[in-house]
Amino acid sequence: MTVRTRIAPSPTGSPHIGTAYIALFNYAFARKNGGQFILRIEDTDQSRSTRESEQEILDALNWLGIPWDEGPDKGGPCGPYRQSERTAIYREHALSLVEKGKAYPCFCGEARLRELRRRQAEAGQDKLGYDGLCGGLDPAEAARRMRAGEPHVIRLRVPAEGECAFKDRFREEVRIPWNTIDHQVLLKSDGFPTYHLANVVDDHLMGITHVIRGEEWISSTPKHLLIYGAFGWTPPEFAHLPLLRNPDKSKLSKRKNPTSILYYRRAGYLPAALRNYLGLLAYSLPDGRERFSLDDMAATFDFSRVSLGGPIFDPQKLRAFNGAYIRGMAPGELMGECRKWMLNDDAWLKAISMAQPRLALLSDLVPMTAFLFSDRPGAAAADLAAACGGDAGLAAQRLKLAQWECEKSAAWNKDVARGIFDRIAGKENVKLKDLLRLFFLALSGAEVSLPIFDSMELLGRDMVVRRIQYALEALDAAGTPLKGKALKALSERYEAAYCAAQ
Repeated sequence: MTVRTRIAPSPTGSPHIGTAYIALFNYAFARKNGGQFILRIEDTDQSRSTRESEQEILDALNWLGIPWDEGPDKGGPCGPYRQSERTAIYREHALSLVEKGKAYPCFCGEARLRELRRRQAEAGQDKLGYDGLCGGLDPAEAARRMRAGEPHVIRLRVPAEGECAFKDRFREEVRIPWNTIDHQVLLKSDGFPTYHLANVVDDHLMGITHVIRGEEWISSTPKHLLIYGAFGWTPPEFAHLPLLRNPDKSKLSKRKNPTSILYYRRAGYLPAALRNYLGLLAYSLPDGRERFSLDDMAATFDFSRVSLGGPIFDPQKLRAFNGAYIRGMAPGELMGECRKWMLNDDAWLKAISMAQPRLALLSDLVPMTAFLFSDRPGAAAADLAAACGGDAGLAAQRLKLAQWECEKSAAWNKDVARGIFDRIAGKENVKLKDLLRLFFLALSGAEVSLPIFDSMELLGRDMVVRRIQYALEALDAAGTPLKGKALKALSERYEAAYCAAQ
């Protein structure tokens, strides 16, 4: 048997540090066993998936130095490797499950489903979900309605009694009662599959032998095993890795610390240091060394050396770890890394083009563009407040609104950034010019800088969000925290004014 592992990220935002963490372990296990590591793009969420986000995933993994053997950019014998290009495959398989009685068409509209959820919530039911009504339809009647073109989804038929028991490489036998598993939608009314159907079909057709993923998928494994069984397929082995957590043990979240791989690239972290740190969070080499390469990890990889103790992703420890890497490099090697980081031709050309109309001396370029290369420009709380007429509370509110708006934007360029701040200015009834004073400070540390929306494009969404967070922290430290009731009130206003209308 040839070992084949995979990762299957969704291109719906900036590439997550958790994707790199999972990729690292999949790669190491495959290489240790002379197998292949596959990259598959799960872009079935057509409302949120973008090719820009897909490219960011490829760029991030390439920068980290985690190579794959097959994928959307490389091709391979099991392509295509984008789920949006495999919809006919999923529909064929979903219909075969209906024919076998393992799945059924559901014709319930959104109004009935809403009412069902409301009644279940009022009754205090622990499990909120579909009640299986259409599962009781006569098959001939269901087939007639499907042929007539009546809108429907296809749902998985789930046992009402008993339990699902399965093995996990990191745990004792896992047992989950079937009555806690919902009648999962497999194929949506638009013909696109849900994650659960596409995941199983692709893993089988691509010959995946080991599914190494985060432990948040343990509760979904019964659905996947049920689908494997319905097709008569042998499932892969499962290994659910412990989730990365914040230093306070909460689930890793961009609201607390940067979670984008691109942020760490932009901030000046070394790919080898970040890769090493991620591996070290849940893996130990036999000789106990903390510093090891990807090849070291792959050569020694053994599931028994994976720790399940809740790995803590601590940005401060990562910073110190990265610093140790930098100090241990030969000057010539470090110079090469600095060149790769600072002198990215495309980014540097954009920066020079922005600065050129303002230059009298070549040396003017350094102070003018320094903020583009700094992680923390250091805007003072008093200056941030002054940009809002001396009202620090108003400054904090505007910063937080902008942070929320930037975080939810999948695409990112200067036009997107301009649209976000035009929208905020309109909602907050403030002139754009007056609003932007605050953000010149937050992003560059000065009230006047290079064109702000061009700068936002160069910095990238994740760095923009992080610098806004630094500005909020500066206000907090100076006695203007945005917490508790004030934050809740702002959040409610944001939901009503910014989200409800969308």
